[in-house]
Amino acid sequence: MEQCNQPERRDWAAWHDAYDDPGSALARRLRTVQQRLREAVDAAPPGRIRAISLCAGQGRDLIGALRDHPRRDDLVGRLVELDPANVRLAGRAARDAGLKRVSAVVGDASRTDAYAGAVPADVVMVCGVFGNIRDADIERTIGLLPQLCAPGAFVVWTRNRKAPDITPRIRGWFAEHDFEECWISPPEERAFGVGVHRFTGTPQPFRPGVRMFTFVGYDVLRNGSPWPT
Repeated sequence: MEQCNQPERRDWAAWHDAYDDPGSALARRLRTVQQRLREAVDAAPPGRIRAISLCAGQGRDLIGALRDHPRRDDLVGRLVELDPANVRLAGRAARDAGLKRVSAVVGDASRTDAYAGAVPADVVMVCGVFGNIRDADIERTIGLLPQLCAPGAFVVWTRNRKAPDITPRIRGWFAEHDFEECWISPPEERAFGVGVHRFTGTPQPFRPGVRMFTFVGYDVLRNGSPWPT
């Protein structure tokens, strides 16, 4: 859920420890994302459900949400993450959860190449990304999502809502690219935002070799603020 083309030295496995504190903002965000993901899978048509996760980290959102879901056996997923330690943990968690067709791979989630053979997807997870990239790259990434989405695909995304809150702009960018808004977390929860959009447009041809964004890092963008992304 966290590291992409990020050059800084950080223990990204240890970063996930905050998820284990039920009262932390990250834990609250995780529960929200998992609920929205379960609803997206509930709404998927019968048959195979393809899912991809950008900057997947340890895969706690997808794996935690679907380990006991009635349609878990329909899921074919790819979790893309740059940090090898997190990839190992995600792969082990998927196996332990019985998600036999969910794979975790080491790769640069910012490039379309990482999703070749896994798209068009019915569920696209963009969690822990938008708070770590510049606004122009958020807009660019949303504009490229039609290459990754199947008709009617759900996109689940997160972005902190600390001022200046660009959530309204993000919602507008999704609308411009034929995504219908399904759900937005209430603004009273300032530590994080979660959104769900459904793709209502025509999928675009997949183009490998395209960089969607450059992972800058929240600490760089927000001067070391500890808020989650």
